[in-house]
Amino acid sequence: MIRHMDNHSESWRKLPWKQFRRNLFRLQKRVYKAIQVGDKRKAKSLMKLILKSTAARLLAIRQVTQLNAGKKTAGVDGKASLTFEERFALNEQLKEVNTWKHKPLREIPIPKKDGKTRILKVPTIADRAWQCLVKYAMEPAHEATFHARSYGFRPGRSAHDAQKFLFLNLNSKANGIEKRVLELDIEKCFDRISHKSIMERLIAPSGVKLGIFRCLKAGVNPEFPEQGTPQGGVVSPLLANIALNGIEDIHQSVRYADDMVIILKPKDNAAQILEKISQFLAERGMKVSEKKTKLTATTDGFDFLGWHLRVQSNGKFRCVPSADNFKAFREKVKTIVNNSNYGATVKAEKLAPVVRGWRNYHRFCKMEGSRFSLWHTSNRAFKVFNKESKQNRHTTTELVKKAFPSVPYSKNKFVNVKGEKSPFDGDIAYWSERNSKLYDGATSQALKKQHHRCGHCGLKMLNDEKVHLHHVDGNHNNWKKNNLLAVHESCHDSIHMSKSES
Repeated sequence: MIRHMDNHSESWRKLPWKQFRRNLFRLQKRVYKAIQVGDKRKAKSLMKLILKSTAARLLAIRQVTQLNAGKKTAGVDGKASLTFEERFALNEQLKEVNTWKHKPLREIPIPKKDGKTRILKVPTIADRAWQCLVKYAMEPAHEATFHARSYGFRPGRSAHDAQKFLFLNLNSKANGIEKRVLELDIEKCFDRISHKSIMERLIAPSGVKLGIFRCLKAGVNPEFPEQGTPQGGVVSPLLANIALNGIEDIHQSVRYADDMVIILKPKDNAAQILEKISQFLAERGMKVSEKKTKLTATTDGFDFLGWHLRVQSNGKFRCVPSADNFKAFREKVKTIVNNSNYGATVKAEKLAPVVRGWRNYHRFCKMEGSRFSLWHTSNRAFKVFNKESKQNRHTTTELVKKAFPSVPYSKNKFVNVKGEKSPFDGDIAYWSERNSKLYDGATSQALKKQHHRCGHCGLKMLNDEKVHLHHVDGNHNNWKKNNLLAVHESCHDSIHMSKSES
């Protein structure tokens, strides 16, 4: 039992997070191994241990209240955050994991490219914590069954794996110039997944199955009461992966959630393959969108995950940011640069993470000497910044450098994840080293120096959490090597929390 001190924030910070992570990971590894050897019964009893464990409960609460990107989004109850006292109260509530009652979802319309809107359905913070706890138990079991070429919303896999797979299958060595690709679009995938098909494939104790069923029913469209997963739930991407798992076996392909590209050699029959895929989807309540699914010659190029991929007439594979992706990025930058509420210094601070994030995502593309060099965009920022009376040419140049940080790029040099490997397989050396390679510059150097361990808690850096760079002396302009520590995002939070309280 956790002892509560008068100061709830102090007792929250002093919880043995390092031990919690170890305990949870140890159980998750055992679930993964049990499914690998085909022992579902043992896996389910281990899952029950995860669901009952204090470590998993508190980590789930921390994940949805402190670490997730949408942590400040309120559900139907209007709560956008929890006090430390409320977090401990939620921990008690989550002990009733098997009899959890899901509240209705808050609907947020989001405009799509084609002018239509999609509805994001947001659960309450308590429901998100329950989903996160359930995900901790179910994910390792399903990771042991997932296909190697499914890269979306899975630990240890990313869009860059899918990008590299396409490079390996479409470059000149692979005769990519002769191939065609089938760009598959599943009509309203998340809204149409049949609940029955998810429930049949779910590996989980019966109490959790019932909870997941209630969770699915909370997000239904009255027109289709037996279909759909709520987009916005913590567990939704995992459920979609469970329903679509196995579609990759039909033909050589790569899948990222519901985005899929099928690679065809000259003799392959596209109609036959599409027929098999339609059959597979029909069994799961979904169908192929005929309007958006198209067969393309690799030399004509196609868009996938924000990239435009094409085989040139000389047989070389080329990957650049897609027109839509570049346009959306430029709009974001433009909005910040033209915002009259901020001065140049604040604008530069706001621009840096946007630019760095975009450049990082495209760092395995061809970016040199192209329109993607951002020269025009940074030049426009320079002119706007320079108009301020406080700024001169020198200070403006410095601000533009800060706003448009450079990111080293290396065309097609990403190293794919090995075959069926999963972070739950216990190969800590492989995963911590791999995770370090996903970072560059000062973060990468700090990780190497620390032997891929967190500078705060000492645990190996696996990819279950983002790596942050902490400035020891608190001066963010001091980039000397001995002032930089690579730490977990949660450890970084904890360091700053203790400083603000002291």
